[in-house]
Amino acid sequence: MTVNLKVKDRTNRVLGVVKEKYGLKDKGEALDKFAELYGEQFVESEVKDELVRKIIRSTDAHVEKHGFRTTSVAQLRRLAGD
Repeated sequence: MTVNLKVKDRTNRVLGVVKEKYGLKDKGEALDKFAELYGEQFVESEVKDELVRKIIRSTDAHVEKHGFRTTSVAQLRRLAGD
């Protein structure tokens, strides 16, 4: 996707620094890198379907092996070494 943006001088300099710091080929890549570094503060990342399936399989395997037994606070403290 191609987008033409009008940015302030400071923003242009910041993108130039990001571009150089990470060895990127243009300021568009620098903007992508900036969003990658700081974007999660504003937008949650999407969870891939395969990761959800993997977690469900792992949980199912754990429940099959161990059931739904509970652990007391005293047991947790012993395990934690308190």
